[in-house]
Amino acid sequence: MAVIDSAYNYYLSTYGNTSTRYDSHKKSELRTAYNNIVKVNKDSPLYKIKNDDNLQKHVINIKENARSIKHAIASMDENGEDLDSFFNKKVPYSSDEDLVSVDYVGDSNNNEALNFNIEVKQLASPQVNLGNYLHASDLDFKPGDYTFDLDTPSSSYEFQYTVNPGENNLSVLNKLSRLINTSGIGLQAEVVNSDGEVNALKVTSKQTGLADGEKYLFDIQPGATSASIEAMKTLGIHTITSPAENSKFDLNGVERSSHSNTFTVGNSFEVTLLGVSPDGEPTSVGLKTSVDAVADNVNSLVNAYNSFLTTSEAYQDFDGKRLTAELRSVADSFKSELESIGLVTGDDGHMSIDKNLLSQALDSENRNESFSVITSFKKALAAKADSASVNPLKYVNKLIVEYKNPSKAFVAPYATSLYSGMMVDTQT
Repeated sequence: MAVIDSAYNYYLSTYGNTSTRYDSHKKSELRTAYNNIVKVNKDSPLYKIKNDDNLQKHVINIKENARSIKHAIASMDENGEDLDSFFNKKVPYSSDEDLVSVDYVGDSNNNEALNFNIEVKQLASPQVNLGNYLHASDLDFKPGDYTFDLDTPSSSYEFQYTVNPGENNLSVLNKLSRLINTSGIGLQAEVVNSDGEVNALKVTSKQTGLADGEKYLFDIQPGATSASIEAMKTLGIHTITSPAENSKFDLNGVERSSHSNTFTVGNSFEVTLLGVSPDGEPTSVGLKTSVDAVADNVNSLVNAYNSFLTTSEAYQDFDGKRLTAELRSVADSFKSELESIGLVTGDDGHMSIDKNLLSQALDSENRNESFSVITSFKKALAAKADSASVNPLKYVNKLIVEYKNPSKAFVAPYATSLYSGMMVDTQT
């Protein structure tokens, strides 16, 4: 169990919050991935690997770097795999990404020059109800059954809870937190601590801002019984501590507001406000030049390739040389064609973008022919990423126990996937 915990803890702490829209797949894609795993499993010998935390991290890193490459390729191809889509993909920019982030969601064929200035005055915020602080080990509630009503602008709910003999304030607060969180009504409850022994229940709306005529996002009131009224006075969560507020910003000098920190401008830009602007210092938003846009399109792929190469080089003791050699072989097979369009491979095998060469290639008469290497390079990298993703244990040192009979090979439960070998049949 300790081996499992180590692998999963590393995965969750390093990659647990990195899901993107490219992680959604069709049934046919999942079926193909499953069939590939079964095929590799069928042909794989029985083996053991060393019980080593670093090796586990290495295998996870291989899997996740392969995923990053596939994400980069999916991003480049989201408007189509043809070169015209590649050249015409709109890439937005923000002069201060710490304050305003932006995505282009408009028509890729729109050639209109789009840009604007935005100065953030105030971020949209949720409603917060913070209850009274209670001593954790005491019990300020009489054992019994209680209710409270929770109203939103569109719905009403009744919550029921019981305080049992032998409980304390902390257990009651935790019970109410779970009750609200599992209700699925767009609220987040948590027990907050102050000075170690004192706790309060904090309820926060997931939604931000208020529509015209709204006074609250949620309203909590005790049930009709005197016991429920006294219990609510003890809890204190019926009082709004921080009301929800709309975001406020100047768009090209005109004052605007939104219920959320994410909104669309001109049906072309999805803008997310991240911070308040310094007074009189707006952020510029627009589309990058053609050279910068193409450079940005390929930069994510270059970064993903370099990261994959760095991962393989960091674990040479676990047979990382094999993966390093295979990745460099992919880049070397297209080296001269890639360098002609500005994707330069250094002596260490890592790639970089030369914007001067890229600009010259974009201005040339046969740019479609020159950039066709991008399509070939993507396909080769995708194939390598798929192979590494299905069987990352291919790139670690293994103790072969038994080879399968080639004439009677069959699928065994010894699945060659991300975690196989790290949890069972480890070599001591």
